Amino acid sequence: MAHGLRNILGAAFLVAALGDASSGADKIKIGVANYNLSNLSVGVAQKKGFFKEEGIEAEIVAMRTGVVMAALLSGDLDYTSLIGAVAGAAARATAVKIIANFVDRPPLSLVAQPRIKTANQLKGATIGIGSYGTNVELVARRIVKHFGFDPEKDIRVLALGSSAARLAGLQQGIVDVIVVAPPEDFKAKKLGFNVLLRADEIVRFPYNGLGTTVRKIEQNGDEVKRVIKAVLKANRFIRRNRDGAIQVLVDWAKASREDAAASYDSSVKVFSEDGAMSDEDLRILIDNASREIKPAKQILPTDIADLNPLRQAQKELAFTKP
Repeated sequence: MAHGLRNILGAAFLVAALGDASSGADKIKIGVANYNLSNLSVGVAQKKGFFKEEGIEAEIVAMRTGVVMAALLSGDLDYTSLIGAVAGAAARATAVKIIANFVDRPPLSLVAQPRIKTANQLKGATIGIGSYGTNVELVARRIVKHFGFDPEKDIRVLALGSSAARLAGLQQGIVDVIVVAPPEDFKAKKLGFNVLLRADEIVRFPYNGLGTTVRKIEQNGDEVKRVIKAVLKANRFIRRNRDGAIQVLVDWAKASREDAAASYDSSVKVFSEDGAMSDEDLRILIDNASREIKPAKQILPTDIADLNPLRQAQKELAFTKP
């Protein structure tokens, strides 16, 4: 009897194991800075089942920007949405590449102390960002330049961490201006601070997307393509399904419905339809990276990006002609 029970239990465990193995889902980890609007593409891909449709089981991990690249290179992460950091690492000859662009304009606002009424008053300001060398810093410097100031001499940039920390820094008077994504700009406005401008009205460049290692592209090219397809489907959903996208912001990003709706309505146009990037787009990221590392030779778009998996994904989703 005991022997028969052991056989039955053994068979049950075998069936369960075979069932798990036959599911065929590729398990991946994607590193993001926050669960927020900027990363809504991967949030929607997870919550609405687009990763599963592509045979992907995705875990989305929020982590400090400073450790993302180390985690990617060690294999603790498979992908990251921080393509500005990927561009900077690739410019230093690290074996990583940008593979897609899902947010093609920055969903950011400049929010200032009440005494600063217009962007023409930015000269001499201390501007709070998340981390140095990221796309948020790039946005701050390009906006300052747009208004005729020297981004290297006329402002001071201070890394404060999360959006909440930036808002706290503004409240405490540590900085004059902060660069934040929704809903922090709406929260700041309620507190009496001035929303000077929305960055997407002035600046356009690849802000958020996907990056991975060269090893991943070479050894798991089909997985890379399917991950891109899942997030392209998510972007299509975001642009065409207001209520569904807002619900993901509520459930996944833990935003209030009011904040989620305001964030969506102000930023829906920043989500790219096809994930594409031109050489000109990539050169903006290269210029930002070059400011930090001062390379000995010219960095080319192909040094920081590999768009072949993206083109395959676009073709399979009929975003381009065969």
